[in-house]
Amino acid sequence: MSAVTCQEMRAAEAAAIAAGWSEERLLDLAGTRLGHALARFFTQPGTAIGYLGKGHNAGDTLVALRILRDFYGWEISVRPAFPLGECAPLTRSKWLELDPLEMQDMPPFLDLNSPLLLLDGLLGIGARGPLREPLFSLAAEMEWLRQNAAARVAAVDLPSGVDADCGSPSPGAVTADATFMIGNPKQGLLTSHAVHAVGSLVLVPIEILTISNPSEIELICPQEMDFGKSPRPYDFHKGLAGRVAVLAGSERYPGAAVLAATGALRGGAGLVTLHVPAAAAAIITAKCPPEIIVAPYRSFHSLGALDCDALVLGCGLGVLDEENSADFLDWLEIQSMPAVIDADALNTIARTGSHAIFKNSHVLTPHPGEFRRLAPDLADLPREQAARMFAERFPSTLLLKGGRSLISRAGQPLWCNATGSPGMATGGQGDLLAGVIGARLAAGLPPSQAAAHAAWLCGRAAEIALETPTIAPESLTPVDGTHQLGAAFRDWQSARR
Repeated sequence: MSAVTCQEMRAAEAAAIAAGWSEERLLDLAGTRLGHALARFFTQPGTAIGYLGKGHNAGDTLVALRILRDFYGWEISVRPAFPLGECAPLTRSKWLELDPLEMQDMPPFLDLNSPLLLLDGLLGIGARGPLREPLFSLAAEMEWLRQNAAARVAAVDLPSGVDADCGSPSPGAVTADATFMIGNPKQGLLTSHAVHAVGSLVLVPIEILTISNPSEIELICPQEMDFGKSPRPYDFHKGLAGRVAVLAGSERYPGAAVLAATGALRGGAGLVTLHVPAAAAAIITAKCPPEIIVAPYRSFHSLGALDCDALVLGCGLGVLDEENSADFLDWLEIQSMPAVIDADALNTIARTGSHAIFKNSHVLTPHPGEFRRLAPDLADLPREQAARMFAERFPSTLLLKGGRSLISRAGQPLWCNATGSPGMATGGQGDLLAGVIGARLAAGLPPSQAAAHAAWLCGRAAEIALETPTIAPESLTPVDGTHQLGAAFRDWQSARR
């Protein structure tokens, strides 16, 4: 979905009012949709506290609090920055309708039902410059509770103090765990330098405000993207679901092969064949789900042209010596099917300078270190610029992993993933992602759509896993994500995240 500027967003609101929508009707719709979106994202009811400024951002927050209380069983209260009489008339009206418990001091978090959710409704997109008192102190209070009381912060439209056009946070700006953008993605919030402040990105759709003008950067979200949603026909069979061949693993890294193959299996592939070095076959077979076919090989040349719909390669191959590197590249050259090229396969290509091997049917999935080896002259540029320039050099689709994964392909807008969590910062997540991309390629999606769909699914699966009371970001594993991929598919298909 196209990202917009604040000026474009205000113009959309003005157009809606000119078309007969009242400000109150727009605010009620936005706040209602926001409340339901919050409940879907934070699934365990607890205590929600709205941190309120004077404007309509606070009005949206008040309506959302009512939804959380009346529909989902949350206990609610407000922490206002200003007296009721200083608020905008519409915000004042929503406050009186809700009649919430008002906190004048730091919330007594030890006495409140957990989880503790703080809604940042201090400022909207019209605000500019650094936070001033009393907003600065309330933002600091939210951060203290986030750091010391396990509170989670949800920003309403944007984290207060972050410029929605350029993404730069001012001193003391709110740090959100998730930002619920109303109507449209805000351009600056998708940038890499805003990642720490905005957290996960959630779109709250408001049809009358939706802007579909083309833009240079777009959000990957199911509300606007229609691929990957059609139900399977009743006479569907495994041949139609796609065959994925995974070339991965070694004696040192057996788990990478298992995770990549499991990703392909859970990502919808009808048949998954895992090609592994003969020396590692026994240990990898012992770790694999029974649905995966393990096929040992003794050399890359012995593999020949594989009979599959998509190929996943590189996960856990290890560092190849000069002879095996040449054999691998010769073998890759003859493969005609779509392919995900990851990890040690990318490192081999970078080390040998064999970038000419990249094809338009390839999806490249480097993390920042691998990207530096592939394109050292681009690695220190802003991520968005680096991704675009890389796509201009090579015909492949690039999925640049990171806190906000980017998908770039020549002639297309830069796509920015909305889902994920810092809990994904652990070994094996990239292997799982590579497998899911392979499954989506085998299902017939074009490379950029396959990469976008898989990135969103894996990030969403991690988010869902973290709503399990027994899983924390520190304990999250890729295997936890595999168990939630089905739920992530359902969220994509129903466009409810």
